Formats: sequence, structure tokens, C-alpha cells
Amino acid sequence: MSNFDWTQLLNPEFYITFTIGGIQVGLYIVLFIIFAETGLFAGFFLPGDSLLFLAGIYSRDLIENVTTAIESDFIIVTLLSLLVAIAGILGNMVGYWFGAKSGYYLFKKEDSFWFKKKYLLQSKDFFEKYGGKAIIFARFLPIFRTFAPIVAGIVTMDKKKFMFYNVLSSFLWSFILIFAGHYLYGLFLNKFDIDLKHHIEKIIILIILISTFPVVIKLLKKSPQDKA
Repeated sequence: MSNFDWTQLLNPEFYITFTIGGIQVGLYIVLFIIFAETGLFAGFFLPGDSLLFLAGIYSRDLIENVTTAIESDFIIVTLLSLLVAIAGILGNMVGYWFGAKSGYYLFKKEDSFWFKKKYLLQSKDFFEKYGGKAIIFARFLPIFRTFAPIVAGIVTMDKKKFMFYNVLSSFLWSFILIFAGHYLYGLFLNKFDIDLKHHIEKIIILIILISTFPVVIKLLKKSPQDKA
């Protein structure tokens, strides 16, 4: 551990390839992170989109944490996507419950490392603008992904409606990013002889830029009322 670099915590590959006593536990860490992003106020610094894309690249390694009996790549990627979707659904459910139980407290809470009230307020505006669809949009947006289910609980969104968007958004998010990672990896390797595993840093930076661009635009684009 003497060579441990804390910046590794921002690198999704660190979690995916993590071992304890020589045993691969990356799958369990990935599932916990996805749950934590929407259930434990950790979404503003944990790698979400890039983690799922890389999980697609390492899909076989991750599933082999549990079983080596599956040969089909398609089944492996589908199973991984399904597990991630379930983790995302459960995380959102916890976020909704927490928002419903502690909404007043959150708006009165002071800022800390784990909690920034401005993100909660921005997510509330985002939710009010897009309604139930905000649950879907938020899945693909850092920060909003963490607070959207909490805001849904605070504004007492109908539970059945919330669960519909919760399940739909989680399946879309996990299947799109994991399948993209897996099959783009194969495409680049077979067609261009480029191993994306050797360009992980560039991939992470690119995905972060793509996923955070809408957030940055929203923050920079203020209405006349906001500027007043």
C-alpha cells in the first residue's frame, strides 16, 4: 500500500480490476458504486458513466468474479447490464425514500464535503422543468443523477410514476453504456487494431467531457431572472 496513489480513486479502472487477497472483487465494487451514486450522496465524485463504459470493456473479467461458466459474450454483457440496472434502481429507491423522509432537513443543512446544497437546488429546478422525464435525463448527467431521486421524494412524486421512470432510466443507462463499451472495444480492436485498454485515460477524459458538457452549459446559461 506504500505506493498507493489517492488519485486512483478517480480512475474507474482501479475499481474494476480491484483484488483482495488475489481475489477479483471488481463486480461488487462496481455495483456498490452505482448504488451509492443515487443512494448515498456520492454521485458528485464517483465515476459513473466512464465506469459503465469501462465495465463493458472488462465485462468478461467482471462476470468471472462470480462465474466462469458463461461462454457467450452477449449473455455476459446482458447479465452485467442487468445487475447494474438493478443496483441503479435500488439506489434511486433509497434516494427517493431519503428525500421523502428528510426533505426539510436537507434544505436547511449546511454544506459539507459530502453535501452541496447548490446541487440540490439545481436538481430541483431541473426536476420542475422536466417532470418525470428528469429521472431519465438525470441518469446520464453527473450530480443530477445523485439528487434527482432525492428531489422526487421531496416533492412527493407519485411512487408508481417514479418507479416507472426509475426502472426505465436505469435500464437505458446501464445497457447503452455497457454495450457501447463492450462492442466499441471489439470494433476498434478488430477493424483498427486499436486496444482501447491501452487508452483508458483518454476514454475517461472524453466521457467526462461529454457527460458534463450539458451540466456546464446549464450552469453558464442563466436566465435574466437568475442574473437579477
